[in-house]
Amino acid sequence: MFKKFRLKRAIEQSKKQIAQLEQRRTRSQAALMEAILQHTSPDDRDVDFFNYFTARIEEERDKMHQLMDEMENLGKH
Repeated sequence: MFKKFRLKRAIEQSKKQIAQLEQRRTRSQAALMEAILQHTSPDDRDVDFFNYFTARIEEERDKMHQLMDEMENLGKH
């Protein structure tokens, strides 16, 4: 039972972390969109930030899915 509680808590923390990372990625995403609309090259720093936060979001999503699978497997036993 404690393990299920721990998994639920970890899943909620992952969801919050993903939301925070997505919010931080938004600024560079907006800068990239602006560059596209103005037919200019985006600033390399904006591209780097976007790629960094996108990678972190994907890692956190993978972690969250693993936790969810683990919790689902707990319910089967």
